Amino acid sequence: MSQEFSTGFPHVRQVQNLIRDKQSVEIKLLTGDLISGRILWQDPQCICLETDDQRKHQIWKQAIGFIKY
Repeated sequence: MSQEFSTGFPHVRQVQNLIRDKQSVEIKLLTGDLISGRILWQDPQCICLETDDQRKHQIWKQAIGFIKY
């Protein structure tokens, strides 16, 4: 299944701004886990979050409850 990645959607633009500004975020997963760091990239299905200890986490967007910034 192919999803189009459109920067016309507000949620895509907002995440792009967070990446550009290298802003720290907290991501709450549907499992209840909370991960903090900065978003390095996004694609239609995933985002990559780098934590303070420089570990990188690829997170499926469907697993995200919310992003706090």
